[in-house]
Amino acid sequence: MSKRLGKGLDALLPALSIGDDDKIVEIPLSQLRPNPYQPRRTFHDESINELAASIKEHGIIQPIIVRSVLKGYEIIAGERRFRASQVCGLATITAVIKKFSDQQVMEIALIENLQREDLNAMEIAIAYQALIDQFSLTQEELSVKVGKSRSHIANFLRLLQLPEEIKQYVSRGTLSMGHAKAIIGLKDTKTIKALAELAIKEQWSVRELEEEVKRLEEKSDNKKATSTKSKRKDPYINELEENLREMYRTTVKIKHNNNKGKIELLYYSKDDLDRLLELLQGKIS
Repeated sequence: MSKRLGKGLDALLPALSIGDDDKIVEIPLSQLRPNPYQPRRTFHDESINELAASIKEHGIIQPIIVRSVLKGYEIIAGERRFRASQVCGLATITAVIKKFSDQQVMEIALIENLQREDLNAMEIAIAYQALIDQFSLTQEELSVKVGKSRSHIANFLRLLQLPEEIKQYVSRGTLSMGHAKAIIGLKDTKTIKALAELAIKEQWSVRELEEEVKRLEEKSDNKKATSTKSKRKDPYINELEENLREMYRTTVKIKHNNNKGKIELLYYSKDDLDRLLELLQGKIS
């Protein structure tokens, strides 16, 4: 993943640095709450425990960044350090209090995780959609902010269309984003789930899954073509219908199956029926 950021987000990075005028304080952990806009949904215990071990030995080297909110403080940057401090059983943590808007908080959380390449594909998709919804951004505007192409944004947002079960596979890393993209265009939910489970069971590469999707699509196209072809009328029957239409001056339909069938002549009034009966009787007599 490229670490290039758009000017909109890049401009926020200096605001996260600690200046000479910033006051470093000790804040009770009980007064802190996680960033509600944190895009990362999963914090791995192993990683947190490793950080906790480092904090026990060296302490908090880099203060966390917080903002003041009702009844305490909200973490802007440093949630892993906060969680690790909880594991250590610390009562307080060093922090710098800054002022940020809700939009800046969301964007900073996204920056922090994108730069560490710390988010899975579903977390990125959810974060992008949250920014779009919360601040009425277009995909183009968001692409400028995060320094990514519009197609990059669109590809991640498409993941949100997947069935919930498949989203969980992507979140856990059971399926890659490449696997998800291979099946996302399919319309049938059952087929999507079946292919996803088969890909996991058989440990298919993205290429193998793409080939299976292509095979199923070709099979479906051939089935449709065969069905359409079977519905086409025999040219001989078409010619008979045309001749009978001219003879009786009405709509004629010939329906047949396995050499058996029926001929339908349509009439539109009692006089029209009498006319057809006279013609038929004349042909029969």
